[in-house]
Amino acid sequence: MKLFITTAFGLESVVSRELEKLGYENTTTENGRIILDGGYEDICRLNVNISAGERVLIRVGEFVATSFDELFENTKHLPWEYYIPVNGMIPVDAKSVNSKLFSLSDCQRIVKKAIVERLKIGHSAKTLPETGARYPVIVSIHNDIAQLLIDTSGDGLHKRGWRSRAGDAPLKETLANAMAALSFWRPDRPLIDPMCGSGTILIESALREMHVAPGHQRGFICDKWDKVPADMMEKVRAEARAKNREELIRPILDICGYDIDRHVLDTARKNARDAGVDDIIHFQQRDFAELSSKKQYGCIITNPPYGERIGDKSAIKKIYSSFRNAMKELPTWSFYVLTADENFENEIGRKADKKRKLYNGRIKVDYYQFYGPRPPKREQ
Repeated sequence: MKLFITTAFGLESVVSRELEKLGYENTTTENGRIILDGGYEDICRLNVNISAGERVLIRVGEFVATSFDELFENTKHLPWEYYIPVNGMIPVDAKSVNSKLFSLSDCQRIVKKAIVERLKIGHSAKTLPETGARYPVIVSIHNDIAQLLIDTSGDGLHKRGWRSRAGDAPLKETLANAMAALSFWRPDRPLIDPMCGSGTILIESALREMHVAPGHQRGFICDKWDKVPADMMEKVRAEARAKNREELIRPILDICGYDIDRHVLDTARKNARDAGVDDIIHFQQRDFAELSSKKQYGCIITNPPYGERIGDKSAIKKIYSSFRNAMKELPTWSFYVLTADENFENEIGRKADKKRKLYNGRIKVDYYQFYGPRPPKREQ
């Protein structure tokens, strides 16, 4: 089957590297997605192991659709009976960009009707009870090219199962994980998030370095499919557990999270506890302006509040001032800052060594990377 792993724009390379580590070499990268061939066991493996991707989808077909007749006939021509059993539930979602077919409700209705007609023929059935597992269908039309997809994930892959609550402006777990992947942080270097909020960046960083499969605590919609038996998913989870180097990495991790709000820190501690890393992340109530450390060559990775998230210009200026001071006080440290403030470099008076455009949900953000000096080589 042709499988799509959707990603936030800007994170395609991160997901591509993850796939290489999982042994997938023949992949194609496009904007917002990675394409590869695979079967149902691969669907399980990708859902359980991918850290920075958003969903795993099956592409059933692709065709030109400039009229509703074309949409219906081409959808009906696809082999839906191979994927969906006679009693499968078939919710249909639609999206359309720059296309003649722009009525989403009509696209949903027509695609659903075409799939039902095909399934009746394919399963030799007069009626479809839709009493079984869900097979969510997505019809995506872009520049009059329609793609018909089946979602295998259910809830987005950013929902790991450990975060019960988030702050007022939550950072997606997938993006937090990618921030760590795009940094120079390694287990033998200290890591601090001075405005940690609910602790997402630190928790995801720790889990990533310990090779804890991000989907090991949750289920997926494909778990209930006939072609995904329980022993198949268990085999994949066992493989993921075998790669876990928790006992090797846990003793050397040096991770701290600070925040001025003690109630937010209570949430961060609970999240860390639910993720199984509360013993290795030290949370403390502390103002960013008080940030200091005697350690060398550490990393700051943070997503500071900004704009409407604060609503107070004096508070924003204080944060920028704290960044300038921290960079002077910690000259060997590297700083990684995710913010929607396009004027961030001017505000702190330093140009980033690298800047990457990303998206946090639908919010366009930039990931500013300020590199400290390389740590001295250590004896093996």
